Amino acid sequence: MSAHHILILLAIGYVLYVADRIQSRIPVPLLLVLIGMGCAYVPVFAEVEITRELLFEGLLPALLFVSAYRLSFSALRRHGAMIGLLSTAGLLLTALLLGGLIWLVQPLAVSLSFAAALTLAAVLTPTDPVSVVGVLRNSDVNPMLVSVIEGESMINDGTSVVVFAIASRLMLEGATFTVGGFAWQFATVSLGGAAIGLVVGWLLAKSIYLTPRKEYQVMLSIIISYGSFYLAEALGASGVLATVAAGIMLAWEFQRSRTEARYRDSLEGFWSVVDPSLTSLVFLIIGIVSVQYIEWTQWPAMLGIFAASLLVRYIVLLLLLGPVGAWRRELSWRGFTVLTMADVRGTMSVVLLLTLTTELPERLSGLLSLAFGVVLCSLVLQSVIVYPLARLVRR
Repeated sequence: MSAHHILILLAIGYVLYVADRIQSRIPVPLLLVLIGMGCAYVPVFAEVEITRELLFEGLLPALLFVSAYRLSFSALRRHGAMIGLLSTAGLLLTALLLGGLIWLVQPLAVSLSFAAALTLAAVLTPTDPVSVVGVLRNSDVNPMLVSVIEGESMINDGTSVVVFAIASRLMLEGATFTVGGFAWQFATVSLGGAAIGLVVGWLLAKSIYLTPRKEYQVMLSIIISYGSFYLAEALGASGVLATVAAGIMLAWEFQRSRTEARYRDSLEGFWSVVDPSLTSLVFLIIGIVSVQYIEWTQWPAMLGIFAASLLVRYIVLLLLLGPVGAWRRELSWRGFTVLTMADVRGTMSVVLLLTLTTELPERLSGLLSLAFGVVLCSLVLQSVIVYPLARLVRR
């Protein structure tokens, strides 16, 4: 992707964000995806090459960081147990249940081994709430739900990468699966990434206090977001979790400071511009790349897997949160329903799929089409439904 492609996409994003009347009910990311699909048929974008590195290493660290440091630390502390449970045990259970369900009904789609079905499920486990969080806030839904959705999505982006790496290795290399080996890899990659992020975030957060000028504080925040990511990846840990942990550590340090507002204002002047710019690029790219891989004849199977993912999500919520009386009373069926519909797939799913494009054998090419189709169904249908649903269950 060249500079003129990026400028065109930024211009499209600018037009949509300026037309802010539509944002209260129709998420801008949804419109960006649809426009991106249209761009795929325009000659200037028809042959554009979109790589995993562009999204994973170029755009994702900044988006994760800004979401993490903006997250209310007090909200994270209140709902940390729920967020942690959903983004670890919940993600693993979702991948196993959805993978098993896809494997059982595979005659409806393409022939998949259990490892391939598990890989497809792992692709569909990370959530991307960007397209629905703003809409949920406008619907006056319980703020606790928004905090849980945001927190869960940031952490399960990291844990989903670990599950995907193990599942895809089983599929492509025929590696032997062992519970002990899986648990060890999951723990070392996840906890290692979080530890690196906490250390980097703490060190540079302290440095910000010693930095007098706003522009240099912004420079440090860029170092935090990308430095923690690349360091963790170089050490074999999760760069995603490292960036998230660094952002949360920065938020914690700011929350303890008497001059929190001043430091946040310094960073917001920069990141409030970067955030919508990168969001525009990401969702337009998702639209473009989806068209390149989707086989439209597979829509029945795509819709079936999409429906199965919603069913599995609701079941997992009931299994993990239902037994805890306080959570069950606070959420009720309304909260479970909103948490299910807000579980939108997006950026991380596409990043994982782009990882497979150069490695997947021809016989499994249908897996890419199915996965991109389900991601597209999720972005379009859930983004449209979540606002009226949230208002309906609030009554």
